[in-house]
Amino acid sequence: MIEAQKVEAVRTFNRFYTKRIGLLQQGLLKTRFPLTQARIIFELAQHEHLTTSALTSELNIDAGYLSRILGTFEKNGLIRKSPSKFDNRHRLLKLTAKGRKAFSVLNERSKRENEALLQSLSKEDQHRLLHAMHTLESLLGAEAKPARPYLLRTHKPGDIGWIIHRHGVLYAEEYGFDETFDALVADILARFIQHHDPKCERLWIAERDGERMGSVMIVDAGEEVAQLRILLVEPKARGKGIGKRLIDECIDFSKRAGYRKIKLWTQSILLEARHLYEKAGFKLVEEKPHQSFGHDLVAQIWELPLKNGNIL
Repeated sequence: MIEAQKVEAVRTFNRFYTKRIGLLQQGLLKTRFPLTQARIIFELAQHEHLTTSALTSELNIDAGYLSRILGTFEKNGLIRKSPSKFDNRHRLLKLTAKGRKAFSVLNERSKRENEALLQSLSKEDQHRLLHAMHTLESLLGAEAKPARPYLLRTHKPGDIGWIIHRHGVLYAEEYGFDETFDALVADILARFIQHHDPKCERLWIAERDGERMGSVMIVDAGEEVAQLRILLVEPKARGKGIGKRLIDECIDFSKRAGYRKIKLWTQSILLEARHLYEKAGFKLVEEKPHQSFGHDLVAQIWELPLKNGNIL
């Protein structure tokens, strides 16, 4: 049984959004067409010809209601019906020149209205809004879209705070770590920002559509040894190769920088990360029990030897 407050929250959002985008007005986008009629015109504009049955299925609309709307459209010269060459029982629907003009007006006004909505937001809030929309589409059953590409970039202002925040939140949610873990990550990053040498140390952010998806860094541990730190991949981005790409970038950079070995410190309970390290060629070389972050843990040291730009 769903709690009443959750149901009411959805209803509240629905009322807010329908008002925000003007669905309560008599005509959509200040035209004479209500929402349903405007949507039918939009669908017809996307196809050279469309059958009534296909339109009914696409919009999940009552066939009788659709028939009445199409009858009005035909009477007003917005659409033309013609028999199908393959099945005389079906009629093909097509927008007339007048119908195309009506679509152009609706389409242009929709673009302008949504552009104005986005321009009223900061770039960060634009990303948040678009991400929330993608989430709604995914959760409520929209067709899966092709995976969008992601990029790796070096850090910029705002990234350090995000890394500390996301490490704190995710490790608390997934492993129950306390705030001392936040402090450790903050100390690591503060020392990196204050003292790092770009020639041999680097921090990368994995990003998709302007949204941060992960992080990793290489720091100089001395004696020609690089240390891989703060590997993180957002839960929704896992299983898409981002973790592997971040680790590969660390390995490639370490080769170019002339390191003879990469090491890393992790915990035995971080199974997904350990799997990525093992697949990349790292070997477990040391384990040590300790009590940190509010738990009894087993720390692990993993190493990957390098020589002359190659993995040994």
